[in-house]
Amino acid sequence: MALEKEEKIVIPDENGEEHLFEVLFTFDVDKTEQSYIAVVPAEQKDNEEVEVFAFRYEEKEDDDENLSLYQIESDEEWEMVEEMLNTLTDEDLT
Repeated sequence: MALEKEEKIVIPDENGEEHLFEVLFTFDVDKTEQSYIAVVPAEQKDNEEVEVFAFRYEEKEDDDENLSLYQIESDEEWEMVEEMLNTLTDEDLT
């Protein structure tokens, strides 16, 4: 399943409660062969400050509808994701 902008996904929190998120974008890093996804809560108001969540993800080969999400833990990985977020945000504003 190729994730598309405007697509929505459900992500459970640490308590198992499910939350709906809108996919902002996905991107792959050739150097690390990792894929990343940036999402925002679907229920946010347009005039609110947006909290963006980012995860490393893997699509399950045997199931097009299933993703495995992983928290980003290293500082290097966060810096790379933030740089990509800033680049894509700047492109959207111009």
